[in-house]
Amino acid sequence: MLNALVTNLAAEGEQTNNPLIPAWYDIIWSALWFVVILFVVWKVALPRLTAMLDERSAAIEGNIAKADEAQKQAEAALEEYTRQLAEARAEAGEIREAAREDGKKIVAEAKDAAVAEAARITAAAHAQIEAERQAAFVSLRSEVGTLAIDLAGGVVGETLSDDARATAVVDRFLADLEASSKAAQ
Repeated sequence: MLNALVTNLAAEGEQTNNPLIPAWYDIIWSALWFVVILFVVWKVALPRLTAMLDERSAAIEGNIAKADEAQKQAEAALEEYTRQLAEARAEAGEIREAAREDGKKIVAEAKDAAVAEAARITAAAHAQIEAERQAAFVSLRSEVGTLAIDLAGGVVGETLSDDARATAVVDRFLADLEASSKAAQ
């Protein structure tokens, strides 16, 4: 019996199709639905997907363009900053140099003013010393003259009362004394 069943199944198996190959009606219905889905994807989904991808690529390109523009602006700002920094450094150098020159001028003017003030003070001191020397000389001459007249009056035994004559005698005596001191030098 088992043998008959196996032979029966074998005879029927020759008539049935391969289980890996579907039946012809499955192929037709599958192809029909494939075409419908392909049509829907082609007409609906693909344009939307293309539009979305175009928008994304435009946004990316726009962002790239904005980034390039921002980079150009940053480079321009950096160049401007570098130029301004160089100008500021040059200006600072010029200001330092001008300050040094002004300092040298101020020092020179102060030295000149100090030298002039010292010369003025020295000249004033010399003039004062000369005035005091002249005053001392006049005072000394007057005292020496009075003393000489008194001494001469004591030696001679008479009083020299004539001031003009006494002054002339004293002046002549002092002139002789100055001449003898100059000759000794």
